[in-house]
Amino acid sequence: MTDLARTQPRALDQLPDRDPEETAEWGASLDAVTRAAGSHRASYLMRRTLERAESAGLALPPLLESDYLNTIPTAAEPAFPGDEAMERRITAWNRWNAAAMVTRGSRDGLGGHIATFASAAWLYETGFQHFFRGKEADGSGDQLYIQGHASPGIYARAFLDGRLTEHHLDHFRREAGGDGLPSYPHPRRLPWLWEFPTVSMGLGPISAIYQARFNRYLAARGIKDTANSHVWAFLGDGEMDEPESTAALALAGREGLDNLTFVINCNLQRLDGPVRANFKIVQELEAQFRAAGWNVIKSLWGSAWDELFAQDTTGALVRRLREVPDGQFQTYATRDAAYIREHFFGAEPELARLAQGFTDAKLAECFHTSRAGHEPRKVYAAYRAAVEHKGAPTVVLAQTVKGWTLGPGFESRNANHQMKKLTGKEFRAMRDLLELPIPDSELDDAIVPYVHPGPDSPEVRYLQERRAALGGPAPARRVHPVALPEPSAKPFETLAKGSGSQEIATTMAFVRLVKDLMREKETGRRWVPIVPDEARTFGMESLFPTAGIYSPLGQTYDPVDRDQLLYYKEAANGQILNEGITEAGSMADFTAAATSYATHGEPMIPFYIFYSMFGWQRTADQMWALADQLGRGFLIGATAGRTTMTGEGLQHADGHSPLIASTNPAALAYDPAFAYEVGAIVRDGLRRMYGPEAEDVFYYLTVYNEPKVQPAMPSGDGVEEGILKGLYRYQEATAPAGDSPRIQLLASGTAVHWALEAQKLLADDWGVAADVWSATSWSELRRDALSCDAAQLKGEDRVPYVTRALAGAPGPVLAVSDWMRAVPDQISQWVEQDWYSLGTDGFGLSDTREAARRHFGVDAPAIVVTALSRLARQGAVRTTAPKEAAERYGI
Repeated sequence: MTDLARTQPRALDQLPDRDPEETAEWGASLDAVTRAAGSHRASYLMRRTLERAESAGLALPPLLESDYLNTIPTAAEPAFPGDEAMERRITAWNRWNAAAMVTRGSRDGLGGHIATFASAAWLYETGFQHFFRGKEADGSGDQLYIQGHASPGIYARAFLDGRLTEHHLDHFRREAGGDGLPSYPHPRRLPWLWEFPTVSMGLGPISAIYQARFNRYLAARGIKDTANSHVWAFLGDGEMDEPESTAALALAGREGLDNLTFVINCNLQRLDGPVRANFKIVQELEAQFRAAGWNVIKSLWGSAWDELFAQDTTGALVRRLREVPDGQFQTYATRDAAYIREHFFGAEPELARLAQGFTDAKLAECFHTSRAGHEPRKVYAAYRAAVEHKGAPTVVLAQTVKGWTLGPGFESRNANHQMKKLTGKEFRAMRDLLELPIPDSELDDAIVPYVHPGPDSPEVRYLQERRAALGGPAPARRVHPVALPEPSAKPFETLAKGSGSQEIATTMAFVRLVKDLMREKETGRRWVPIVPDEARTFGMESLFPTAGIYSPLGQTYDPVDRDQLLYYKEAANGQILNEGITEAGSMADFTAAATSYATHGEPMIPFYIFYSMFGWQRTADQMWALADQLGRGFLIGATAGRTTMTGEGLQHADGHSPLIASTNPAALAYDPAFAYEVGAIVRDGLRRMYGPEAEDVFYYLTVYNEPKVQPAMPSGDGVEEGILKGLYRYQEATAPAGDSPRIQLLASGTAVHWALEAQKLLADDWGVAADVWSATSWSELRRDALSCDAAQLKGEDRVPYVTRALAGAPGPVLAVSDWMRAVPDQISQWVEQDWYSLGTDGFGLSDTREAARRHFGVDAPAIVVTALSRLARQGAVRTTAPKEAAERYGI
């Protein structure tokens, strides 16, 4: 111990020592063991003492790392309940067909990934044969998050059990014709098979955690008994570097989600090379998960190692395994026995003596292929221990060889992730290794065949019987349509009446609407409010005491604001999911709720309200996965726009979210200006997403924190249709009349108020008549127009709604919003009039709303000057008018 370490204060120094003499004796004993038996023996005794203390429930910090050994020794493995020989044959067929499918696809440059499933085959097969509950079992079955790059193996299994044909396999990555198989788990592309999109690495782990938590939420609120649903997430060790992979580990640990198991395939390789070349990824992950409160099961070494460990009487082998970095261990997996003897066992005399008792073949088997992840008995033991563990989630760290059974050209090679095919020679070697009954006459170097033992073969019957016992095929996605009754009209009528003389923001209008809808007898309990620790910012504190904040522990403390009307109330059956400062976690929550109609047959109505800037910009990848998973619900970008967030500055000032949202085909993005527009859009969303003809879309609404008097809904024809389609004339020019110059002002969101002010200035100061249009959705207008364009290619004569709505409107069109100009410019090519736009391009800034709008040139005077400029170009006003206006308004 260094002098500095001796002088540092320690936590134990603050505790009273009731028996200093006894304490000194313990320290002296440790010193004596170190001197007499060495530091290794002293370390061993200390670790065993800490393990004993932990098992006895003593209040000590947990031991974060264990030896680099299997958690469950061979002698403690439970009896294997299946026919191991039969399951080996089934797995062999699946291995072959997965490799054949990818190799055949590579002829046309499509390729695919072979090595991942080759390493993980037994991790999946053992689960399918003995653990994964199907949708036909009691409850909802299990939820399986399949590693994206392993999809060929899942397709091969579906081929074996009769759910796919050779035609399907030959259309792997060929989706354009309609019969293709998507490259990865994509529910939108193959909705009867895949439940969860996982190949955007990192999203699978966090989604699985929040799915397991949402299962508990449904049960706590009395909506669905999910006691028999278990969430399984299959992950790669390289994938765990993604921040989302580990972002929610502590949540799962502190809430004791024992309905969740992570299976991390530790083949020690990522896409380009070793995951931790100079370190040990298994040990790192073990410490990380243990620290977060998880149960950790390491399944590392195959049975070939048993004899080596039995002969390791000094612990030298265990020490050496702990110190060899992963990069070097990968090298051992590809080198001969002489290299292993020299570089591994030659590290110390005890190891050299140990190696002398074993043949070269035995050492090569241990280091080349013998991994616990390739042995069904060891995988079964790990899974059984996982599902039987109570009080904490479990992670299984299973060590495998990437590319196993594909031959020495694949196994443990750095480049194997990019290798897309096997040669005829390699397939013959694979056939021999797997002992498949395929004659040489059927093996063509040009096109390798798919093989199937026959629909009535013992293998297929065994597979189907096992799946029947577990509740049907898996993976599988099932939708049982459950239409929700329409809510009463009263909440929407309230918004349609306007706010009178009271100023309220559209954010508050939305919250009031949802609060009323949550009181609905039939559907109120199905609303799932989600907020990332900003409920008070959005005016949602009134929901705290009425709906409650979900916590599996309820409220174990006396809240500091208990004496206040709107106190912070947590409850075991709480309805609100207040997730803390985690947009990624909130989106994972939203996705679980938004897809509950399929996962559990229980439609839920989630709304996730967030700082506008920190939605699409931060978590657009999750929103894309939400679309893939066919989620339904309401995303609410509050405090929207680039100029309404006074004082918050550059990183809070959102000017581009609707543009990002427009790239998502499932997102219906709206930018409402008034409370009644919010009501009409939400009502339409409930009809489209939860009615008898439910659609696989979700809604994105931007709402503003700027208080305004909310007008009543206009009574003219076509107003509601225009709101939903994206454009309607809100206020026609009333003066001046006659042959006055005319212009059309299109605005969205809070910018409608600037346009109305500009309308008055144009009329009063310049004699210009301006019609003001509310453009509730630029992107929906664009999609309609694109749809019309596509129809015209097929010979249909369809005119876009925006073109029809503006047909005959006199003068140029000037569009303005609190977003960058590219947002309204989405529809410019379908507007027949002269087009021009204003927007808030660039970085945001801190100032008053008025100053920010003047800075970006979108306030009412800027609209007036720009309108006069466009009119002057047409000769409708004098050419000096724009300059005069700029001087008049101080621009």
